[in-house]
Amino acid sequence: MARRKNNSPQYQYDALVLGAGPAGEAAAMKLAKSGLNVGIVDQREQMGGNCAHVGTIPSKALRQTVFNIMRYQRDPLFQKIGEWKHVPLTQILGNARKVIEQQVDTHTRFYERNQIAVHHGQAVIDNPHLLTVKLREGGSTQLSFDKLVIATGSRPYQPKELDFSHPRVFDSDKILTLNYPIQKIIIYGAGVIGCEYASIFIGLGYKVELINTQSQLLNYLDDEIADALSYYLRELGVLIRHNEQIERLETFEDSVILYLQSGKKIKADAILWCNGRSGNTDQLNLAAMGLTANSRGQLTVNAQYQTDVEHVYAAGDVIGWPSLASAAYDQGRAAAAYMIGEDNVSPVVSVPTGIYTIPEISSIGKTEKELTDDKVPYEVGQAFFRHLARAQITGDTVGVLKILFHRETLEILGIHCFGNNAAEIVHIGQAVMLSPNNSLNYFTQTTFNYPTMAEAYRVAALNGMNRLF
Repeated sequence: MARRKNNSPQYQYDALVLGAGPAGEAAAMKLAKSGLNVGIVDQREQMGGNCAHVGTIPSKALRQTVFNIMRYQRDPLFQKIGEWKHVPLTQILGNARKVIEQQVDTHTRFYERNQIAVHHGQAVIDNPHLLTVKLREGGSTQLSFDKLVIATGSRPYQPKELDFSHPRVFDSDKILTLNYPIQKIIIYGAGVIGCEYASIFIGLGYKVELINTQSQLLNYLDDEIADALSYYLRELGVLIRHNEQIERLETFEDSVILYLQSGKKIKADAILWCNGRSGNTDQLNLAAMGLTANSRGQLTVNAQYQTDVEHVYAAGDVIGWPSLASAAYDQGRAAAAYMIGEDNVSPVVSVPTGIYTIPEISSIGKTEKELTDDKVPYEVGQAFFRHLARAQITGDTVGVLKILFHRETLEILGIHCFGNNAAEIVHIGQAVMLSPNNSLNYFTQTTFNYPTMAEAYRVAALNGMNRLF
């Protein structure tokens, strides 16, 4: 493979990137396109990182398949076609495997086109400018570098008290290997991943008990949106238990029994543990570089994504919030830009949530509680999906688009959406909200195609205007 001229001839690479997920890929591409000699190290045999192989891509492909099943079952013409309730998850994941292959091919070409050397194996740091890669095919190689980007991502947190080698105990990575039919599953942890899988499994006809360690689902969301999700999951049949903590778990050949500190005990065919994630730093030997990760394996960075070691940067899930593939990509690109000294680089701070429950949730900006606490004179505009022609045509009538705006200046302060395609719909509001001409008037003065879901913005804007006096 051809090499660029090394700007730091005492090192093999001007910059080395650890991790080929969204953050690592974005950093590597930015650095390579800036003329640096770049290498990347990843544990997997194929590119794409956890995002492509066990996280975002397979879980969302699975979700889409389940969504299609649920849509067919709503239509009387298709209700008697197929029986999905007793099909192993691995069979339903057929489409996901195809998508993963396509993603791997696409990302592999990126590295080839940009002449980025790829090393497959585990990186172990030897000193601040040298590391050893334990190669997957055996043996090892040493790589020297001037600068380093750590983008090794995260993995599901596994408490030592649980035996994850047991065939009925799963985390969010292992669940994709479920190869036997089940009727009931316990999901412990009602964060984003827990809620997403609750909606997937209930859509497949499983009985689902969702154990929430908090007092409400996703309490960082706007209260009305969080309440809507909770109500809808219950309507589908999910049993949600709030304010619960695990005491112990018993495992058997054909079942598991979860004992809670409140005295409750729950029996199911399997348990899915979704309570937190840990940064993939424990095998890096960070101490050899003078770095220390926190108790969850995460690295601390400044506003430029620079760690406590001047020539080492970090981005993506390994630094914690917001732990989204979209944000990780932008963080990696920003870290690379800061590394090479570019001007006018902004850290990633305005990130829309993308929660792929069925239906989806997405939001950006302030919630009603935050605006109330800050004593901001705001007003609300709403568009319920059941009133929109497009939603009536598709049958996806569950949902609402909610616009929070300043009642005096009409500045948009927050966009919150619950419903099918919410993760797409939110970007229209995001574009207006972050523009120099941020105003609710945009939606009342712009013609939207009819029938579309985008029309919800016009409906919500007029609804909000009607509350002004």
